[in-house]
Amino acid sequence: MQEKSINRYRSFCRSLQNLAEAKGKDASDKFVLSGTVQMFNLAFDLAWKVMKDIITEYHGVLEYATGSPRETLRVACSVGLIEDDMWLEMLRARNNLAHDYDGELALKYFQDITSGYYQLMEDFMKKAAVYYKE
Repeated sequence: MQEKSINRYRSFCRSLQNLAEAKGKDASDKFVLSGTVQMFNLAFDLAWKVMKDIITEYHGVLEYATGSPRETLRVACSVGLIEDDMWLEMLRARNNLAHDYDGELALKYFQDITSGYYQLMEDFMKKAAVYYKE
């Protein structure tokens, strides 16, 4: 595994640990809410890039469309890295949150992020650990 890929995986693990701190916090605290959204965005973006690294380096899939998040998630599902279409919902949430200027969407997604989405990313982290031997 290349050093860049290993560093990206480690960054993903750290960002997921940071996101875990939002669990059980009060979503009405604007600082907690904005921090949770930022950590979710970072963890999600690192997750799909780690998936792309694993797909290309371990599964030898080099010729899939653009390598966009959506395409990477589809290929990751087909090779067994992820098992759930919720990842596509996470992608939609991430894209929607990029245009949330008043915090209303963040409030709507807070529970999804701190429970369901977090758990899916944690499950992926455990699967990825096998490739990174951690």
